[in-house]
Amino acid sequence: MPTQIADITHAIQLAVAPVFLLTAIATLINVLSGRLSRIVDRRRVLNGRLASGAPNEPVADDIEELALIDKRGRLIYHAMFFAVLSALLVCLVVAVAFLGAMAEFGVAKSVAALFVLAMLSMIGALSLFLREVFLVVKARSQRWR
Repeated sequence: MPTQIADITHAIQLAVAPVFLLTAIATLINVLSGRLSRIVDRRRVLNGRLASGAPNEPVADDIEELALIDKRGRLIYHAMFFAVLSALLVCLVVAVAFLGAMAEFGVAKSVAALFVLAMLSMIGALSLFLREVFLVVKARSQRWR
């Protein structure tokens, strides 16, 4: 019994780092969600402007901006997918570590594989987020010319 408690205590200690990682991933998801909501709001404005057919406003610019917004929306959506996948994989890391401690069987390779997959997913999410930011900066710098 004392050995089992020591194993569970050790598993809890090992779970602390992934919990901090989950906090970071949740923060990223929050940022991505905010950007996605801004994209949706801007799309509604542009669609309303195009539907009204106001003659004073340049339609070509609005259509071009809608295309950019579609690209941005897809990038953010996929970034959110990979960030959530990363969070789920981190949760599996913690769950498998606890199951291994309670059932007393080796889970080191499984935990390592899940953690590597979580990091690859996080790299994908951050890469897509960075691509979306570059897209916005490029569009704004072209607009200012």
